[in-house]
Amino acid sequence: MGTMRILLPRGVPATALRDLDRACIAGGYDNMPTPTRATIEGDELRLLRDVDESGYLTTPWDINGAGRLMASSATLIERPGAYRIGVELARGKLNQVRGQSADWRSVGLQVPDSLESQIRAASHRFGLAATSTTDADAETEAKAALELAYKASANLVHTYVDQIYSARHQRQAKLDTGFGVRLNGVVPPAAADAVAGAFNSASLPLNWKSIEPTESQYHWEASDALLKWATAKNLRLTGGPLIEFSTFGLPDWLWLWEGDLPSLSSFMCDYVETAVGRYHRQIRRWHLTSASNNANVLRLGEDDLLWLTARLAEAAWQVDPDLELVVGIAQPWGEYMAREEHTYSPFIFADTLIRAGLKLSALEVEWIMGVTPRGSYCRDLLDASRLLDMYALLLPQLQVTLAYPSAESPDPLSDKSYTVAAGNWQGGFSPDLQGDWASDFASLAACKPSVKGVTWAHLTDGETHQFPHCGLLDSAGRPKPALAQLRLLRERHFR
Repeated sequence: MGTMRILLPRGVPATALRDLDRACIAGGYDNMPTPTRATIEGDELRLLRDVDESGYLTTPWDINGAGRLMASSATLIERPGAYRIGVELARGKLNQVRGQSADWRSVGLQVPDSLESQIRAASHRFGLAATSTTDADAETEAKAALELAYKASANLVHTYVDQIYSARHQRQAKLDTGFGVRLNGVVPPAAADAVAGAFNSASLPLNWKSIEPTESQYHWEASDALLKWATAKNLRLTGGPLIEFSTFGLPDWLWLWEGDLPSLSSFMCDYVETAVGRYHRQIRRWHLTSASNNANVLRLGEDDLLWLTARLAEAAWQVDPDLELVVGIAQPWGEYMAREEHTYSPFIFADTLIRAGLKLSALEVEWIMGVTPRGSYCRDLLDASRLLDMYALLLPQLQVTLAYPSAESPDPLSDKSYTVAAGNWQGGFSPDLQGDWASDFASLAACKPSVKGVTWAHLTDGETHQFPHCGLLDSAGRPKPALAQLRLLRERHFR
């Protein structure tokens, strides 16, 4: 068994230690976590694993000006002595910023002098931290280096995004990237023009739990009405996710067949065939499954979920072999792997499906941040950019579904199993911060040539929804600032 010892700053407030049980060691070619037991003993964070090999620390940490984010060190080896957490997190972020800057320069990015100065300043403070002879001085300088490195990271991504859009617009005045929202309920008339103006596409959820609450009794009225509304607004349509592998998406009666793979497969395929058969003439692109890589439902194992995903694709193609199918990947950073052994990381899960011969039109990558347990702990823009580049190695057609909460209080219409408790962006949760997050992350995702569609996770908090406070309309149907931010992006960049 291997142990890494991480020295924490003296006098760190208890709130800063709150999420350290999520700390882990990650590595490998897909940069995924390995099962890690995190404990705090005195002023040390101790990370225990069954393997004795190098890796990098991934841990929640407060960074002034950036938020409470999942931060990473550079690669660490097993050693008797403890590592200083601030020094190693600063080293990790600086390595990431400098390496990505060099990579993007090699393909033509023009890095302004002001950004170069920021990187040099962060490097200087890191040098002071790494050579300090006292823990207090080391942590003071490391804290400054880390804050500067995150500022440089944000500025580097903004520079990249601006120049990518500029280059793409030289060839195409308005991009044909899908820019949409998942319609989880009736669009209030007062907000209809704002919603239609912000997007060129829409997703019709077709939530199985809502449509077939009793076996063989279907309720299509709400979906028919949404389809009619979206068609009248000339929005491109995607159907699904048809099979959402969670208690939010699966009908209650299905649990009578828990653990019975043949029966579960039969019911799921029947629903896919029924829904696709009803709408396939109007909807050609289908989000087939969501979160099958990270499903802890119905006593299904990882190989069962792989097999089921493939079977569901076959069922849809039996209705219409020309349909475009998309499979979703939840928690794409693989956080669920940090606490228990898994055969497949999310990256390997997707790779296995593709190698099995599924001719998918796209992989859907979820950026649902700040929500637990389904969502990802908050990351910065550079981490998000690097993640998309990695998944694009598997399939150069990606979709991104994204959301961030506008509040952290209980949300009566959301899935009760989810809470707002997975870090924060720039210090907290508010409608304005949600708007800033939406602008930054949607802009980054949609600028990537590999990303063919960007979809906000749900429209309104006034109807039943999965993720708390993540709608673009509040519970009274009023637009939040995020909707206006997304409309600006659409007007600037997309058809």
